[in-house]
This record gives sequence, structure tokens and C-alpha cells, in this order.
Amino acid sequence: MTDAATPENPQTATAPAGSISPLQYLDRALSTLRDIGITPESEQDAPINALLEQITDLSPDKVLIITRTLAQASNFNEVVRSQVQQMDIGERYEQITEAFNSIRDDAKALVDQLADGKISFTENLSNKWRDFRRGTISDRFDDIRGTYKDVAKATKDQIEREQTILEAYRDFRGALKQAEVTALELLNIATGKLDAAKGALEAASGEVEAYTGDDPAQKARLELARDEKLREMQDEEKRYQIAKDLSDNLTIGYNTSEVIMARLVQTTNAKERVYAQSVSFFSTNESVLTALNASFTGLQGLHESTETLNAMKDGINKSLETLADIGDEVQKKALEAGYGPTVAAASVKKLVDSVVNFQFQSREIIDEMREMSTKNSEEIRNAVEDGKRRLAKLTAQGKAL
Repeated sequence: MTDAATPENPQTATAPAGSISPLQYLDRALSTLRDIGITPESEQDAPINALLEQITDLSPDKVLIITRTLAQASNFNEVVRSQVQQMDIGERYEQITEAFNSIRDDAKALVDQLADGKISFTENLSNKWRDFRRGTISDRFDDIRGTYKDVAKATKDQIEREQTILEAYRDFRGALKQAEVTALELLNIATGKLDAAKGALEAASGEVEAYTGDDPAQKARLELARDEKLREMQDEEKRYQIAKDLSDNLTIGYNTSEVIMARLVQTTNAKERVYAQSVSFFSTNESVLTALNASFTGLQGLHESTETLNAMKDGINKSLETLADIGDEVQKKALEAGYGPTVAAASVKKLVDSVVNFQFQSREIIDEMREMSTKNSEEIRNAVEDGKRRLAKLTAQGKAL
């Protein structure tokens, strides 16, 4: 039995009333891919096409359905796999982990640096280099927030794409199942043809065995007819095997992909759950992240405030002590100056002594000088008189000029 003589419309072939036809499943799946910007290309020179051509005469319409479905299978599966595998959340998760670790490590390092009560020049330089290289703690909290939002946005996009592709793949799985159904129908046709060929061969072989005549030509014609039936049976068996391989492998492929897609559905559902939990967690706990940022940054500010307060206390205390030391001495001297004698008696006495001594010495000097003056004038007078006498004597002798 064959339906080759009664061709069907592929769009409605073997479709039960009220259900989707085989090619409608495939068209709907490909249409979904086109809606998301993916243009599947048919594999025109697929090796399976040559095998399908060998069984086309069993049912051209059914073979056409299987050919179109398998022509999209490889390309469609590759598109689905490439889209599903676009996951890079793990790397950005490591960035978030590293940022949190560095914040905690730096906070602990600050405590260690303060163990001696101060931050040395080397430690301060190291802190500045750390902030330049990693960013401040506040900057790293902002990076964590930004990375988290980027990952959430990418995850949402991936979930939407996966759901779209999974929906399209469900339609393709329907087309694949319809191809399996069609292949099984082809196998039934091939089985009928093979059984008919076997019957014809048995009949022809029986005629050869039943021939008891003496006509070699008639016996040879019967043997030729038997051999032709044998050849026809071999051809039908070959097509039957192709149809059987096709139906078996479509059954294996459909059921195997069913399991794999079930796991993919589980993965996508888990990802959607994680995304929903992440969004809920971040939306309700962003204040915690902000508080952590403020707390860790505030610790650094608290250190500066604490050291500033300590410096103020230490400076004021030491200034008070210095003021106490200096003030006693200065004030004591001020009291001495304010309430003590103004002119020292010793000084006055010294001055009186000096005046008296001067007066005493003055009298002695005066007397001595007077005496010397008298003596000096006498000597001058005598010298002048002597000079006059000698001059007068020379004049008298005519020796004057």
C-alpha cells in the first residue's frame, strides 16, 4: 500500500482534525527565531537528502516533510546552543568577591597600622598607592553596585532570550515529532511494499520449483521472473532499511533532545529564580550595602577625627604645662617688680661715694694743678726773661739783625 498515488498537501498532511500540521510546527519555530533577529539557513546539501531521495517514491509528500524538517535541524540546533551558552556571570561574580575581599583586607590593615598609635610615612604612602590602584573603599562599593546591576541586566536579557528560544524549540520539537510520525508512516509503507515483494518472490520461486516441463526456454523465463522479483525485493528491503533507520533515529533524536531540553528548562527556571531572588535581595538590601560603604569609609574618618582630637588634647595639655612653668617665673618677677624697691640704696650709696670721692679727688687735683700751674708760669716767666736778657746783650754787641 502506498499513498504516492494520492498526494497530500504538506501543510495539512497527516494532521488530525483541529491540530497543527507538521510544517506549521516548523514554520512557527523558524518565525520565532526571525522575530529575535536570527535568520536560520537551510542546509541544502545535507547527506541525508541523498538517502531521502531513495525513498521518495514511497510518499513524496511525507518525504518532503521530513526533508524540510531535517534541513533546519542542524542550523536550528546550532543557533539555540550558541544563544544558550552566552553566559559570563561567573567572571563578574569574581570581581564582586575580589572587591569585598579587598575592602575587608584594607580595613584590617588599617587596624594593624594603628597598633602603634600612628600611621607612618611609609604606611601613608602605601595607603595612597592602594587607593590609586584599587580606588577608595567608597569607590569599590560603587563598583560592586555597578557590577551587580550589569550582571542583573545581562541575566534578565539572557533569560528572555532563553525563554524565547525554548518556546521556539518546543515548536521545533513538535515538528521533529511530526517528522518521526511521518517516518513511521513511511516505514509502514515500506514494510507493506517489502512484504508484497517477498510474496511476489516466493510466488515466483514457487513457480520455478513447480515447473516440471521439458521446455528450457519456459524454465528460463520463470527463473528470470524470479530473479526480477528478487531484485525488486532487494530494492524494497533497501528502502525499508532506510525508512527504518530514519524512523529509529528520529525517535532517538526526539527523545534524547527531550531530556536535554528538560535539563535546559530546569537551568533556565533556576536562573530565573536566582535572578528574581537577586533583584529582590538587592532592592531590599541596597541600604545594607550603602551602610557598609558609610561604615567602612567612616572608620577611616573616625581615625582622622580621633587622631585630631588626641592631637588637640595633647597640644592643649602640654601648652598648659608650659604656661604653668613659664607663668610662675614671669609672674614672680612681675610681683617683685611691682611691689619691690624702685631705686636700690646700694646704687645711691655707690653714687654718693662716687660723688664724694670725686669731690675729694677734685680738690687734690685742683691743688696739684694749681701748684703745677704756678710752677709752670714761673718757669715760663724765667725762660722769657732769660731770653730777653740774652737778646738785649746781643743787640748791645751789634750782633742783632
